[in-house]
Amino acid sequence: MRITGLSTHVVGTPWRNLTYVVVHTDEGLTGVGETRMLGHTDALVGYLREAEANHVVGSDPFAVADLVQRMKYGDFGRAGEIVMSGIACVEMACWDIKGKALGVPVWQLLGGQVRERVKAYANGWYTTERTPEAYHEAARGVVEAGYRALKIDPFGNGRLELDTEATRYAVSLIEAVRDAIGPDTELMLEMHGRFSPATAVRLARELAPFRPAWLEEPVPPENLKALAKVAEKVDQPIATGERIHDRIEFRELFESQAADIVQPDVGHLGGILETRHLAATADTHHMLLAPHNVGGSVLTAASLQLGFSTPNFKVLEHFNDFADAEIKHVVKGAPEVVDGYFALPESPGLGVELDTEAAAELPQQRAHFDLWAEGWERRAPKS
Repeated sequence: MRITGLSTHVVGTPWRNLTYVVVHTDEGLTGVGETRMLGHTDALVGYLREAEANHVVGSDPFAVADLVQRMKYGDFGRAGEIVMSGIACVEMACWDIKGKALGVPVWQLLGGQVRERVKAYANGWYTTERTPEAYHEAARGVVEAGYRALKIDPFGNGRLELDTEATRYAVSLIEAVRDAIGPDTELMLEMHGRFSPATAVRLARELAPFRPAWLEEPVPPENLKALAKVAEKVDQPIATGERIHDRIEFRELFESQAADIVQPDVGHLGGILETRHLAATADTHHMLLAPHNVGGSVLTAASLQLGFSTPNFKVLEHFNDFADAEIKHVVKGAPEVVDGYFALPESPGLGVELDTEAAAELPQQRAHFDLWAEGWERRAPKS
C-alpha cells in the first residue's frame, strides 16, 4: 500500500478553525487526522501542500515512525508548531488506515486496553454573562449533562498581576461554581500563563478552599524556573504543556519536576506515537498525562486511542458539548460523553469518518481568539 495524496478540509467557527486532513492510498483506504491552529490555519495548509510532494506521496502508511522522522528532519530546519501540527494530521491518518486495514482499533496497536473508560472534563461551557449567578447556572448544566469534571479560567483578561477587586471577583466566580457542582466534581483551574510567580502563588492560596484539581499554566510557559518557583510554594498539582510542540522540549520540564500533569496536544506534538513516547517518559517521572484537546471529533478520537492504552493517562478535555456543538455533525461516529466518561471505541482505526459534505457547510472563518481581550470567554465572533 502507498499513499497517493492528501486532501484538506477546514471547518470554521467564529473562534476556531479546525483542519482535517484525509490521506488517500492506492488501495482505496483513507484515513483522517485533525488539528486546530491558533491563527495559523493557512500556513498549515501551505505546509501540507509542500510536505505532500516532498515526503508523503509514495510512502507506506504502515511505516508511521519512518514518515514522521522524514517529515520532521527531512527539511533540515527546526520543526515548530506548524510542521509538528502537519505531521500530527498525517500521522494520525496513517494510524487510522493501519487500523482499518487490520480490522482493529488503534488502541490495540498501541499495546492494548488498560482501562474500561476514559474520564472527560468539560470546557467551553462558561460562555454566559460573567457573573456568579450565570456561572452557577452554567456549571449546574455541566453536572446535569453527566460530567464529573470541568475547567474554568475565572480571571478575565488579567495579565501578570490581578488587583484586589479583580481577585475578589474571580474568587466569587469560583465559589459559585463549586457550590453548583458540589464537593465531588473535579474543578480544574486554568490560568492560561497569565501571571507572575508571586501573583500565581497568591491566587492559588486564595482559591485553595475550593480544592482545584490542578493549576494550569500559572505562569507564561517559556520560563520553567518561574514555574518551579510556583510549584515549590503551592499544594495543588501543576499542569502544563499544551504550548510545547516537540517531546524533546519537555526534557527540562521533566528534569525540574515542576509539574505533576503534562498536557501535550496530540494535534500539535506530531501525533499519536510521539505523544505515546512522551507519556512513557512522563511515567518515569511519576507524572500523569491529560492531553489538551480543543479540536473536534477526530482529534478527540485520536486522543482516546492513547487514553485507553496509556497507563498514566488521567483525563481528556472536551469542548464539543458546549462550544460549537454543531461541529460534531461533520464527523460520523463522533465520540460522546456519557455519565462523564468516554466508552471504549471498538471500530477499526480511529473509529470516525469525516463527512466532507457536512464539513463544506461550515467553511473557514476569520476566527480569532484573544485571551487578553475583554470578554474572551464568550468565544463570540470578532466584530
